[in-house]
Amino acid sequence: MEIPPKSPDGSEKSPQSKELLSSNTASTPCISSRSESVWTSTSRSKWDIYHKPVIVMSVGAAVFVFGTVITSLSCFIEKNKYVYKMCGPAFLSMGLMLLVCGLVWVPIIRKKQKQRQKSQFLQSLKSFFFNR
Repeated sequence: MEIPPKSPDGSEKSPQSKELLSSNTASTPCISSRSESVWTSTSRSKWDIYHKPVIVMSVGAAVFVFGTVITSLSCFIEKNKYVYKMCGPAFLSMGLMLLVCGLVWVPIIRKKQKQRQKSQFLQSLKSFFFNR
């Protein structure tokens, strides 16, 4: 029969905890953000949460304005008029698409944050009742 190893503080470790400690989770090739968010309970700033949709909305608004300018140039400049008429609406639609994607992304993130808060609350309740 094998004697479990002792930790530096004198308590005994089970073989399962030894395996968990020896496994290197940082070297996993694919770490999902979902598993990270379960284990890390640090609070994130608003910028950390919403920076991607804000960037997408900003780029979308800029491309939309650029498309509006290009489209309006087709009314004022006679040289290369067809190029402006073709490229302007393309940039306008791409910008509008990015702007709408960013706007839709914000409520999705808010809903996920509420679900995460509920999940953490239920996990703490479950651990409180089942670990007695």
